[in-house]
Amino acid sequence: MPVEITVVGVRFKKAGKIYYFDPGENSLAPGDGAIVETARGVEYGQVVAGPLKVRENEVVAPLKKVIRKATEQDQEQLLLNREKESRAFQVGLEKIADHNLPMKLVGVEQTFDANKIIFYFTADGRIDFRELVKDLASVFRTRIELRQIGVRDEAKMIGGLGCCGRVLCCSTWLSDFASVSIRMAKDQNLSLNPTKISGICGRLMCCLKYENESYEQAKEDFPEIGSLVVAPDGEGKVVAINIFKNSLSVELKESKIVKEYLCEDITLKEGQARNCRGCKKEPAEQAGEETV
Repeated sequence: MPVEITVVGVRFKKAGKIYYFDPGENSLAPGDGAIVETARGVEYGQVVAGPLKVRENEVVAPLKKVIRKATEQDQEQLLLNREKESRAFQVGLEKIADHNLPMKLVGVEQTFDANKIIFYFTADGRIDFRELVKDLASVFRTRIELRQIGVRDEAKMIGGLGCCGRVLCCSTWLSDFASVSIRMAKDQNLSLNPTKISGICGRLMCCLKYENESYEQAKEDFPEIGSLVVAPDGEGKVVAINIFKNSLSVELKESKIVKEYLCEDITLKEGQARNCRGCKKEPAEQAGEETV
């Protein structure tokens, strides 16, 4: 029998990933602050899940323990660190300008124990920032790390409003970036104009992924594009489908005109790769097959 252990889920950023820790003797509930030890050092996080029982093989070993439940003093230290991060950001901008480096500073984080300051930046290529690191280390007298991030991570850190008028998903609740392709926009019959299907980060909008699976499942009940059909106005081939109206756009063989018909008014010719849920099927005799 797999051994079960008690864990709590801790998040360090508003829409960041959830990491699991051993609560030990600490009584923790969602919403509580917690001081934990991470690979970056001692950090302040917020409990967002648990305590809950999980199998030992479901978590990454070794499972680190929560040092303590956050106190009022820890809350004050966190606010002080945020003020230091704001100052470090301004200093970082000045030093980048002094070194004339082609990079854009996006954000600054300081570990809770103040042992490290991380500067996040974007750039078109690789940057030689060794002298910049030395300069920053001489100012703050602590470990300095410069980390290059992508444009999607930049949008996540800065935030903003999407074309829907709501706050960006990535900066509010979306913890991981899913792979998004132009094929998803095609399957959903969306405009392929890059300005209409791209987010403020310049990449394809993450929300194209949300309903894509539903579209894929719905399209399985429709004939493939290019299927031969018999419409009320003659034979033709399917050039588009509309899953909401349960209709097909058919290019008529004789006139080359494209017309839209309800599936119930369409007869699918025999031998097509995929049948239609609402279309009628052509009898074998009408398809030119010999019967014995």
